[in-house]
Amino acid sequence: MKIGELAARAGITTRALRFYEAQGLLSARREANGYREYSEADARVVDEIRTLQAVGLSLDDTRPFVECLRAGHAAGDSCADSIEVYRRKIAEVDALLEQLGAVRANLAGKLSDAVARQANPCDGRWMAVDSIATEEC
Repeated sequence: MKIGELAARAGITTRALRFYEAQGLLSARREANGYREYSEADARVVDEIRTLQAVGLSLDDTRPFVECLRAGHAAGDSCADSIEVYRRKIAEVDALLEQLGAVRANLAGKLSDAVARQANPCDGRWMAVDSIATEEC
């Protein structure tokens, strides 16, 4: 299939496909006239890249998955290197969640302190916000 066909099928631009090619993630065969020609395997690689990026992996993170597909595996995450990327990304997400939890707790404490200092905390404007309870009125 030509670059325009693959782009339409994958829901991306031809520019994105050329970028994937420049990054070494995709390789097109060239016809005699210089046009890029892609196979079903190439379409599968593009689908894998798009799926992985949709769940938060960077383009560079997709490399082990692409290599796994190119090695003939039915799924890009059938290889140990791909599984390691999942593990690393989960650890990164867990660390971010922990940081966000600390930020939320800090903000909730500040909100509670601010509400307690209000002249009339029971007038309705200062009540609980998103399950952060204030003093009872």
